[in-house]
Amino acid sequence: MAASVEHGLNNSASIPPLESGDRLTRHEFERRYTAMPDKKAELIEGVVYVASSLRFRSHGLPHGNLIIWLGNYKVSTPGVELGDNATVRLDLDNEPQPDVLLLIDKPARGQAQISEDDYVEGAPELVAEVAASSASIDLYDKKRAYRRNGVQEYIVWQTLENKLDWFCLQNGEYLPLVADADGVIKSRVFPGLWLAVISLVTEDMTQVLAVLQQGLSSKEHVEFVQHLSQQSKI
Repeated sequence: MAASVEHGLNNSASIPPLESGDRLTRHEFERRYTAMPDKKAELIEGVVYVASSLRFRSHGLPHGNLIIWLGNYKVSTPGVELGDNATVRLDLDNEPQPDVLLLIDKPARGQAQISEDDYVEGAPELVAEVAASSASIDLYDKKRAYRRNGVQEYIVWQTLENKLDWFCLQNGEYLPLVADADGVIKSRVFPGLWLAVISLVTEDMTQVLAVLQQGLSSKEHVEFVQHLSQQSKI
């Protein structure tokens, strides 16, 4: 979130800064966050987490590769939108800022919407997080919050452990999607969104995009694009 100049000059001195471990309402979290535009913070299950500095190979590089993969899908799928570090108002206790999200535009009957003040409200269909290791909140409190609020698919890439998990919401629980014999995971929510997992983890983006292109050429993806187009006209 970015604070306005006027807000920063007149009021920021009287607003307490966000600190990791603070327990706040979402309203108070947003008030304090607006006053500190130079940091990334999230509210997860009512607890504040202020991000520390991020390293290149364990976060910045994999984050960028996720953007390349999902961005290519977005370009080829009208009616789908991609977000990078966008604030999401999930519920009154959770306001995460996921590394990447993919959502179906509201005119095409997506489950999230963009608020009047330009934030995502509700659960995006897909969220992807880069986590250094399995000790991250991404696999615990944040995962529970995403599940409870109906994020349909959740990707967690543990970069230090060279492991990527892709969960799909089924009957209220996150179950892992399993790669096929070719090592490819296929989204159930976004037809044609195919991922060569080992290629992504080993930074072979040429192969990642080649496999994605196979998905984009599939009958399922063509039908999905047609479906989104029809929904947006209703």
